[in-house]
Amino acid sequence: MRHDAGRTALAGDDRGISTVEVVILAPVMILFILVLVAMGQLVDGRGAVDSAARDAARSGSLQWEAGTAMAEARRAAEADLSDVCAGPVEVRKTSAGFADADFFSVEVSCQVRGLAMLGLDVPKTLTGKATSPLDPYKRKAG
Repeated sequence: MRHDAGRTALAGDDRGISTVEVVILAPVMILFILVLVAMGQLVDGRGAVDSAARDAARSGSLQWEAGTAMAEARRAAEADLSDVCAGPVEVRKTSAGFADADFFSVEVSCQVRGLAMLGLDVPKTLTGKATSPLDPYKRKAG
């Protein structure tokens, strides 16, 4: 009979252990999920910035002069990144010239929104580069 009494005492001690496990593990699991969401947003932001750089280079390469090319490149990048970036979109021409060049290259950068929807706004600046060929026949016709 003593043996059964010992088991009953041990069984009573195990009650509440699962509650303690949940209290300890729940914040760790939530933090893990938040980190996964943050990494997903960075990957999505990287893709958006690279796509915006590609569109900006293409839009600029279709223009007749450097000033218009930069204005169109900026307009294309801002349109692509309007819902991705937390601040202004920066577009910088990285190719040497325009009138005598063969390519139009730009660098697009902005601060991608972090986890603002969850109250953890940690912005990260991402940069994308792209190059597009200039059309030599269109430029000679102009």
